[in-house]
Amino acid sequence: MRYRPGRSLPPYAFLPGRDPHPTRDPAGHSFGQHDAPPPFFSAERWRECDPYLWGADLYNEGFLWEAHEAWESLWHVAKPRDATQASFLQGLIQTAAAWLKIPMGQPAGVERLSKLALEKLEHVARTAGSPYMGLDIERFAARVRAFAASAPASIDGRPRVELTAT
Repeated sequence: MRYRPGRSLPPYAFLPGRDPHPTRDPAGHSFGQHDAPPPFFSAERWRECDPYLWGADLYNEGFLWEAHEAWESLWHVAKPRDATQASFLQGLIQTAAAWLKIPMGQPAGVERLSKLALEKLEHVARTAGSPYMGLDIERFAARVRAFAASAPASIDGRPRVELTAT
């Protein structure tokens, strides 16, 4: 399921050391594109937040670096306004970054980043409740923990970001 189905996915999922950097290399899939910082959206308005939904689509389709970038733009905007939302977004960013370490052959990075992600996500679930911004954090965190513990050799079994309708 796509949350922004009308938006085309990039032609390749960037992997550092393998592909042209999407924004810095002239051969990159997003070279020359400069998005303005997104507006701040309160957590309750997550359904209206295109970069958040787009990040979920990118993550679910295996575009982990690109998802990280989409969510990072929101994280920068949220940091001075809403510490809980910033922590939640950083947890998602670190989850995507953890799985990106799998094809890079960096199991220590998978372990370290997934642990950091879980700390942030579980803190948000304890303090703000779950679901948060449409994500059942407790369910997602359990899946992140299990996937990271499985010593994955591929990103294929990673937990998906499934946003609720409520």
